[in-house]
Order: sequence, then C-alpha cells, then structure tokens
Amino acid sequence: MEREVAWSKYNEESIKDVFAFAEDYRQFISKCKTERECVKEAIVMAESAGYRNLSDIIARGKTLKAGDKVYCVNMNKAIVLYCVGKQPIEKGMNILGAHIDSPRIDIKQNPLYEDNQLVLLDTHYYGGIKKYQWVAMPMALHGIVALKNGKSVEITMGEKADEPVVGISDLLIHLAGEQMDKKASKVVEGEDLNVLVGSMPEIGVKPKKDEKENVKKYILKLLKKQYGIEEEDFLSAELCVVPAGAARDYGFDKSMIIGYGHDDRVCAYPSLVAQLNTENPERTTACILVDKEEIGSVGATGMHSKFFENMTAELMNQCNQFSELALRRALTNSNMLSSDVNSAFDPNYPSVSEKKNASYFGKGVVFMKYTGARGKSGSNDASAEYMAHLRKIMDDAKISYQTAELGKVDVGGGGTIAYILANYGMNVIDSGVGVQNMHAPYEVISKVDLYEALKSYEVFLRNA
Repeated sequence: MEREVAWSKYNEESIKDVFAFAEDYRQFISKCKTERECVKEAIVMAESAGYRNLSDIIARGKTLKAGDKVYCVNMNKAIVLYCVGKQPIEKGMNILGAHIDSPRIDIKQNPLYEDNQLVLLDTHYYGGIKKYQWVAMPMALHGIVALKNGKSVEITMGEKADEPVVGISDLLIHLAGEQMDKKASKVVEGEDLNVLVGSMPEIGVKPKKDEKENVKKYILKLLKKQYGIEEEDFLSAELCVVPAGAARDYGFDKSMIIGYGHDDRVCAYPSLVAQLNTENPERTTACILVDKEEIGSVGATGMHSKFFENMTAELMNQCNQFSELALRRALTNSNMLSSDVNSAFDPNYPSVSEKKNASYFGKGVVFMKYTGARGKSGSNDASAEYMAHLRKIMDDAKISYQTAELGKVDVGGGGTIAYILANYGMNVIDSGVGVQNMHAPYEVISKVDLYEALKSYEVFLRNA
C-alpha cells in the first residue's frame, strides 16, 4: 500500500499556500521556545480570532451559545480553546490535543557559581536527550523570575543579533582519548552540562585584599541592573537554555524546516490554527495544548491534571448544559486526535525502521493506531472502527496521510497524551508530523507534511 507523495497534487499556484503556512510556523517556533511563550502567543492569536477568556465570562455571569469561542489558561503553561457547537455538548466534542513543552536544559534553583574566574550556571536537563548533542553551540536563555513582591520578570537573551549567547563547553579532541572510549550515554554527564555565562570582573573596580568571586559579583551586578533580580531570586525562577537563533529553511529546494522544538510544536501550531479557523461547528470543537508531556504528562499543567475536565465542566455550565452525567457523556462521546510527532524514515539509519510501517517526508500527516514500546506497552491502541471513520473523512477531503509505527517492534518506542484522554472512553488516535533528529537541539520537518496536518485537523474538527 504505497502512499503517494503529497507534493504531486500541488501546482505552482497552490504550492504558495504550503510555503506561506510554513513561513508562519517558522516564525512561531523561532519566537516561542518555551511553553509559556507558546501560551502567550496563542492568546494573542485567539483574541485576534474573536476568542474570549472563559474566566471573564464566568466572572460577569454571562452565558454562552452556539458559535461562541472561548479559551482558558492553566498557570500560563497550558491552554484549551473551545468553539461551541450547535449540538448539545454532551453528544461529544471533536478535540485536537498536542504538547508545547520540548526537551531542553533547565537552570537549577541554586545555580550560580564561580570556578577559576569563570562563572557558570548549574543545570538539570528536561526530557529525553542525547546529552552530548547539547554542547559547543550558541544557546539562548529563556524564562521568568518570580519576585517576592508578586511581580515576574521575563528574560530572553541570545535571540537577537546584538545580544550575547551562552553555552556549554565540550572537551577538545586533543585531550578526549578517555572520553571517546565511553558509551554515548556517558560521554557527557548530566552534572557536567554547566552553562558558561561570564569570565570578567568589573573593569575599573579594584578588588579588596583576599576578596573572592569577583567575576560572579560583576555578573550579579549586571543581572540587577538589567533585570532587577538578586541571586536569591533564582529560587523562584523558571529559566532554561535552548538553541539560539531562528528556525531556517532546509535543503536546496527549501522544502523542509530545521529548528528547535518541532516536537511537538509542529503539531501544536496547526492544531491551534485549525481551531481558530473553525466557525459555527455542528459539534463543539476543542484544542488543548499542554505542558510536561516530555516527562510523563505529570503535574498541574500536564495532561494528567483535571484542567481539561474542569474547564469543560465550566464551559457546559455557562451554556446551561452542565450536570455531572452530561459531563461524563460529553467526554465519552468525544473524538480526538492526539497530535504528536513520529520518527520520519532516515536513509542514514534504515535499520531501526520497518519500511512498510514507517513514516516518510512528503507523504502527509501520520496516523499511528498505536505507539508504546515493544509489546505496545503504555500505548493507546485505537479501534479499527475509529480508524475506518477517519480514513473516510480524510479520503473524502483528499487529505494526504500515511500510517506508521515508531520504529521496529523491539527497537524502542514512545508515548503521547493519547492514553490519558482514552481513559474517558472517547475515541482517540495519535496523529502528527514526521520528524528527523527528534529530541536533538535542531530537528527537521517537511513543509508539505505540516500543511497536510493543518488541512487534516480542519477537516477533523468539521466532520468527525
């Protein structure tokens, strides 16, 4: 069952839409490198599309009706958007879900230290990474510092051409004989991912006798001057280092994009746009973008939290449709695409893929009936009936799609948020975009796969 290449159905005129949407997405991931930044931009986009904050509607005692559009934010790290349908919500919703966190290097709570006139930040990596990939490259600092007075300071440094960058050093090849004999998992240890941020004491200030850590003192002075923060404010900070610079077109033909955070913003962004493009649906539509997937979807902002369930209850209440039974029915009767990336076939590493069941660049959005590892451990295994339902929807709309697994059966595997929503008894299947270099600092996707994902999500919201 060879799937056709999606590029073949476009002509010189229609291909402009593919590249235009890819450019919008490229700018989005270049700007939004943390879950907080994604939520902030999603709010701007949503309000421009006529969405209102559900919390404001509740506070004012307003009711909602079919066609109304609202959003809810969870701790500035997750967001859900609804467009109220003509049918009662208890008959079910059409839901898109994706995650907006990505693997990165987080700064510890007590991070700043000086060692031989070099000032560094201690870190703890976030998500599954090959640690050796994250050294010897320019990195940017992103995040917030929450102050005791209730205010927060946003920090972004290293993205503009006139801003400094930071980074993690690597061992020079001339002295790396012992290092090169180590297993890849041990070449760089987690505790060695320390970020170099300074090497100079304050010019023109003569240190006192036996005074120590003069470089650190100067760095703290700069932080105070530029951001108004003290060393103790790191205790209530959420800061991370990510690859610096914008995502770029990739390949002679510019058919791909290389950048940080495709996993899973390459699914989150088209999901968001598809939701914003949906007007007056028959069934209520929802798009939920969550945090913490890379570490198990745990915590208050992960999919395991009750945020989505609670906000759906609030929505139904403002529509005068709420009861506990109606809420349960709404969740059970819903259809969902759990949108996450798949490993695109790489000719450099063919041995890890089973070619008939791998995803490929240029063949459209990927449907994964099951994920998990080895014996489908940790997997949501979608029903055959739901898969047939989606096939008809996609074929009728002439959407280019393919089916795949995440590597050979006993090679590895991965998980998504699908199984969590499936606990309600709703129909859920994994879908998304194929990615090369997954979890590396720079990942690669195909522009036409991104566009087919958008089109598939729009069709799903209207017709599922």
